[in-house]
Amino acid sequence: MVLDYGSGNIRSVQRALERAGAQVTVTADRGPVLAADGLVVPGVGAFAACMAGLQAVHGPELIDWRLAGGRPVLGICVGMQVLFQTGVEHGVRTDGCAEWPGTVERLRAPILPHIGWNTVDVPAGSVLFAGIPDGTRFYFVHSYGVRSWQLRTEASRLRAPLVSWSEHQDDRFVAAVENLPLAATQFHPEKSADAGATLLENWLHTL
Repeated sequence: MVLDYGSGNIRSVQRALERAGAQVTVTADRGPVLAADGLVVPGVGAFAACMAGLQAVHGPELIDWRLAGGRPVLGICVGMQVLFQTGVEHGVRTDGCAEWPGTVERLRAPILPHIGWNTVDVPAGSVLFAGIPDGTRFYFVHSYGVRSWQLRTEASRLRAPLVSWSEHQDDRFVAAVENLPLAATQFHPEKSADAGATLLENWLHTL
């Protein structure tokens, strides 16, 4: 299931999931979203705009209800960012879904946006990156990210997450988070060729 809330890359995500072997429906209808084996939340553009789109279809509540029932959710790009507590753009703070504590902020690299292929530092035990060799590159398009990670275990009903990192011009940021049933990537697996396809297949195998 792909959540339809006006994000611009929904169809490319749908096609990538179908190539990975999934049967995909694109909808914002409450019943199918809650009943689906897995829910993908894509996202492109501004944090505030994506949150407004999500709120229009009750996305934060749907995500929260799924997670409360242990039903998997995968966020992609801004779909990952909105899972954090807050986004800050041009000095304006916007509340996110607050599934994880943390702030999405502008990267401090000299050249933005960060566009192109980059490696990811993956911790041991990752499910998303299983079978993907170290040094594999994934496709990023973003100017904002989570630059620090401080998770208080008591603040989350989920187990301590595995956090993967990447760097753009010496500025380090969160590239992926996984503490199933909630997982997310800052990069675009649907645009990351064979490596992205493997990651999506790995996620589908968790459903």
